[in-house]
Amino acid sequence: MSYDRAITVFSPDGHLFQVEYAMEAVRRGSTAVGVRGKDCVILAVERRALAKLQDPRTIRKILPIDTDTILAFAGLTADARILINKTRVEAQSYRLTSEDAPSIEYIARYIARTQQKYTQRGGVRPFGVATLLAGFSEGKPVLYQTDPAGTHSSWKAQVIGGRNAKSLREFLEKNYENDMEEGQCVKLAVQALLEVVDSGAKNMEICVVKGSGRHMMEESDIDVVVKDIEREAEEGKMGSAEGDE
Repeated sequence: MSYDRAITVFSPDGHLFQVEYAMEAVRRGSTAVGVRGKDCVILAVERRALAKLQDPRTIRKILPIDTDTILAFAGLTADARILINKTRVEAQSYRLTSEDAPSIEYIARYIARTQQKYTQRGGVRPFGVATLLAGFSEGKPVLYQTDPAGTHSSWKAQVIGGRNAKSLREFLEKNYENDMEEGQCVKLAVQALLEVVDSGAKNMEICVVKGSGRHMMEESDIDVVVKDIEREAEEGKMGSAEGDE
């Protein structure tokens, strides 16, 4: 029997192959990095090369869900659009009934619940999307992740998408420090992305989420960070070369 034909059928060793294929779609997507700092959350994504005549403003990997919640995704853009629209409607519905903004945990739980629903019914397929959610809860920065299986969890720093996600996660584990300032968080996120991005700042999109609001970094500002990292790497090489002599 082909256990990957039906989403509702487990294989004998306990796998749901369609969900695993959805996770493979995420791995084939562009990389997204989230880093939580002392008073901010940084979302950084790899921007794939665009067609020469394409308008870059129409291709966004970092999008607002609510006034206080920002989402970055990896995987199928069309699936992400549907999931984001559903979540925005839920956020507005919550505001209407509760007269308050939904917490970031509530939004993460809603996205995960929606993704899980699409793994348990016949006639549908899982969303080929993983998300990173950035925002503030009780005045503190928060970073959540959801995946196609419908799980959600809170992270200090996380990577989704791309073939090198595992090695980038190890890089973050090695270099992450608690209570980092905004500049340090941006630098760490850019360092992680430089492992997979060839042409530097041009192919990066970075959003800084703070309690006072959010802003997208300009390409020129990202380029300054990239050049600082490259200069430090060169100085490190020169220092090690002198040590060997």
